[in-house]
Amino acid sequence: MSSLVKDLIESGIHFGQRRSNWNPKMKPYIHSMRNQIHIIDIKETIKGLLLAKRFLSRVVGEGKDVCFVGTKRQAKGAIEQYAADMKMPYVTERWLGGTLTNFRTIRDRLKRLEELERLVETGEIKTYSKKMESQLMRELRKIFRNLNGIRTMTKLPGAMVVVDVNRESNALREARSLGIPTVCLIDTDGDPDLADIPIPGNDDSMRSIDVVVRELCAAISEGKTQRVTTTGDKGGEESGDAGSAQAQRRRSNRSQFRADDSGVPTTEHASEPTSTVAASGDGA
Repeated sequence: MSSLVKDLIESGIHFGQRRSNWNPKMKPYIHSMRNQIHIIDIKETIKGLLLAKRFLSRVVGEGKDVCFVGTKRQAKGAIEQYAADMKMPYVTERWLGGTLTNFRTIRDRLKRLEELERLVETGEIKTYSKKMESQLMRELRKIFRNLNGIRTMTKLPGAMVVVDVNRESNALREARSLGIPTVCLIDTDGDPDLADIPIPGNDDSMRSIDVVVRELCAAISEGKTQRVTTTGDKGGEESGDAGSAQAQRRRSNRSQFRADDSGVPTTEHASEPTSTVAASGDGA
């Protein structure tokens, strides 16, 4: 913990925005002000970071993925490095509208990317005219730039990590409409109501973003180890219990209205009141 606090302070995560550019909703996370610049309470930063780490570890342990979103220049390098190491989806170039709410169309575009890459790998693209080849290569570069980070995302993520809520407002709105929880690094000019788990801190410093993303990915790594052990130990038992419970549910639902032709209930409902049986017999 002491090393984490030291890394956070050295990265300058406690430096907020100027007083003239702050959001009053961030007041609970501000410690003081120096030279017209707000100083973020490092205790609140650590509290939010630890809460986010526990949450992401649990989400990944349940078999879900975490999508990282940070299209600003300062966040691009850290997200691409750590998220790629964890094999988690990420968006660092541009958030396309409908990436989550219109996920089927995004998957179609990724299939198109695979088709174009196959043309290049096999050399079949050389059979087209020069103009068509140029158009296909331009389409390939565009799709690759925008969607390469989420090409492994075959389903909606279980959580989303966002750097700078003001810049990624579209992504946050889509996540909220789909009920996807969000973990956000928020500066003093941001709105903490947009995040489910806010981490107050400097979102303009490359070093502070690097430290936060590194710690969150470490929690994701722990969640992956839990995922492996849980699926190995409890997979068969849980599936058996779920199957028996579902079968019992089906039997009980059908047997509510089961009776023979004479209106006499079966043995499963022999203990029901006479009025209920008579009513079901008359209705049949």
